[in-house]
Parts: sequence; structure tokens; C-alpha cells
Amino acid sequence: MSNTRKEKDSLGFVEVPASAYYGAQTVRAVANYPISGLRAHPLLIRAFGMVKAAAAEANQSLQLLEADRAEAIVQAAQEVIAGKWDSEFVVDVFQAGAGVSFHMNVNEVLANRANQILGGQLGEYDRVHPNDHVNYGQSTNDVFPTGMRLGALLALETLYPTLDALATSFESKAKEFHDVMKSGRTHLQDAVPMRLGQEFAAYAVAIRKARANIAHAADALRELGLGGSAVGTGINTHPDYRAKAVANLARISGQKLTPAADMRWAMQSNACMGEVSAALRSLALEVIRISNDLRLLASGPNTGLAEIALPSLQPGSSIMPGKINPVMPELAAMVGFQVIGNDTAVAYAIQAGQLELNVMMPTMAYNVMQSITILTNMLGQFDRCCIRGITANTQRCQLYAQSTVSLATALNPYIGYAKAAEIVKESVATGRSIIEIAREKKLLSEAEIAEILDPARMTEPQPPLDAAKRRPLS
Repeated sequence: MSNTRKEKDSLGFVEVPASAYYGAQTVRAVANYPISGLRAHPLLIRAFGMVKAAAAEANQSLQLLEADRAEAIVQAAQEVIAGKWDSEFVVDVFQAGAGVSFHMNVNEVLANRANQILGGQLGEYDRVHPNDHVNYGQSTNDVFPTGMRLGALLALETLYPTLDALATSFESKAKEFHDVMKSGRTHLQDAVPMRLGQEFAAYAVAIRKARANIAHAADALRELGLGGSAVGTGINTHPDYRAKAVANLARISGQKLTPAADMRWAMQSNACMGEVSAALRSLALEVIRISNDLRLLASGPNTGLAEIALPSLQPGSSIMPGKINPVMPELAAMVGFQVIGNDTAVAYAIQAGQLELNVMMPTMAYNVMQSITILTNMLGQFDRCCIRGITANTQRCQLYAQSTVSLATALNPYIGYAKAAEIVKESVATGRSIIEIAREKKLLSEAEIAEILDPARMTEPQPPLDAAKRRPLS
């Protein structure tokens, strides 16, 4: 038997692998775009399967597709949604503008599988045709932005629980470290004392706020231009098709989806993808910042801050025995850098739209979905392999809390900024502690020193004490 079959498209005959569910246009795309070796994200494939099932159901209900054809297309689409035919989607992520090649890859796979369901042979499209039936009433120009938005929504459903778990882990550490006093630092210099738990509580807030920002941005993805067809006018579609198709898609996907108020806008503008990408970038920036903090706090073990210890995951050097590196925070930063780069690519793609269509959608889809995937995977590892196993070096933290020259800040209400600054200068010059110098100069009583210069007291708002009456000033 031959290893290939011959198919014809509008440009002529093409040899297609005999067992392939894709067809002539996919083969041409594979030959034209051997760029990266990267293939469509699995959730983008599933999203397109959902769009095609929703469209076929709508067209059947409007009596525009015969029941047997529509049902075969829906069955084939359900198999695609289940991931059965992932290997048949072979077009590179860097491809022809607007995603025509990937879209036709989808149409051809569904048509061939639907024909097979109806008793036909691969490559024989007399029962179900990729364009005439699978793509009835549709265009790449409304299907790709719809599938891209839905794919991003589906991918985000995997990110949210990861972010929730990470924030919860930071909150757990905040409670665990509540009684651990340390020195705060600003400009990488001594600042007033604080609780290690307060530092970790702030990390939790940062993650929860980033999650909320992403979810808010994602709401813009729910307004779809499906039914706009070629230029957003709805040519070759039934007047009721648009509403039915979007309603079907919402049911199939489990996502809240609505028809766009203006189908032309939904085709011209991809600002919603930019909003999501920017929110992912903001998350990445927060994660990079936190990972840098953890690397500083864990630096050492003998010559760094060494306030915390990270889990030891692997040897850190090919030459220095016993060295352990902060590999998870390093990973977090590198993934964050990639997300920032992806966002830049998305931004350029979004502004490149012209007139009735933005043809740069494939790179938007790839970069946004890659950002979601690598953030989800990395943050899960970051949480499980790093955050949950962090321990505090209580002794080192306490030493810094007692040693910071910014303890003198608490003296401002009692001796004034200028005198407090003199104490700081003397402490830096001599290496003696703030408490020791304040005691020597007899600026305060022993009881006042014990209370005013208690690091724990400095971690929450407190009214100054009346030095004479030893009660809060009114």
C-alpha cells in the first residue's frame, strides 16, 4: 500500500500521508513553516474543537447542516476536545497570518474523522468537507480570535488554584514566623525592626492581588465575535446563528461567554489579549521580586544574611563541595523573564492590526498560553519545593533586630531626630549598639529603654510614651 494519498486543493494536487487525518492545506503549511518545531497548545486545540462543535450544533438547529453531517462533526470535535487527535495538529506556531493554517488543520482533521464516522475514507470529502461543512458560516477571522480567547480562559483555570495555593503557603509561613523579630531593610541598609511573618504576609497579599488582576483582565476575553465571519458583518451566516453558537460554546466549555456588542470591534481589536498578557507580566514581576528577596534572605550560610533557610534540593556546584544554591527562586526569576518577553511580543502583535483584521493572532495565542503554562508549572514547584519548606534562623534574625542602627528611630519622639542621628553615627563608628549608647548617655531610664527600644513594640503602630508619667501621650 502507498504511504501517501493524493488530495487536491485550490492550488493543485498534494501528497498527504495516507494515515493522516489532516489534509492538503496542512501539508502545505508544514512545508512552508518549518520554523520552531513548536506545536499548538493542547488547550488551544481543545478550544477550537469546542468552537467547531458549537457551530455545527447551531447550524444543525437552523437546518443549515443535515443531521448526520452535523452529528459526525460534533462527535469528531468531542474526540478532539478529549485530546484523542493531538498528534494530528502539526502546523508550527509561527505560521501564516491570522492562523489560517492552524484553522484549516482543524477543519481537515474534523472533516476526515467525520467522514470516517459516516463510513467514508480519509481524504474523500464527499460526505463532510473541511470548508463547506465543518467551516459552514465561519471564517478564520472570527474563529481564531474566539478559539484564542477561549483557550486562554481554559488555561487560566489551571493557574488560579496554583496561585491560591501559593498565597496560602505564604500566609501559613506568616503565622509560623510571627514571633521571629528581624531588622527591616530599605535601600539594602538597616531599617527599623519588623516580624519575619510580616514580610511573608506581604508576599501573600502580592500574589492574591496579582490573581485578582488576572481574573479581572480575563473577563474581557468572554466577549466573542463568533458569527462575524469574514470582516465582522456576519456574511454567509443565519441571523440567529451568532447567538446560538455562542450559547452552545458557553455550555460546552463551561465558561461564561457572550456575543460581542460589535463584531467588527471584536475582529479588529485584540486588546483583551493584551490586558491578560499585561496582568501575567505583573504577576511575573511580583514573583521575580519575591524570589530575589528569598535569595537575599537565604544568602550564606556563613557570609550572607542567612535569616531563612530554603530546602536543599540538589548540589549547587561542580567544583565547590557542599554548596547548595537557591534553585527554585532562580527558576522563578528566569520564568518571569520569559513571561515579560512574551508580553512584549504580544504588545507588538496587538498594535500591528490593520483595518478589519489583526493577522498577528498566532503569536498572541502562543505567547499568552505559554506564559500561563510556564507560570502555572513553575509556581506549583516554587510552592511545593521551596516556600512550604522554608525555615527561619531565629537566632540570626534576633541578632539583626537588636543590632540595626534604625532602632534609634523609636527615640525620635523622646530625644528628637538630631540627637537620635548622633547616636546612630556613634553606633556605626564604634560598633556599639543603640541600646548600649542610649544607656550610657542616660537619655532614658532603664524602664523606658526596655519599652521604647523593644523591637516587638516597633512592629505595630504605637502612641509615644510620656517620659515623665510613663503613659501614652493623649
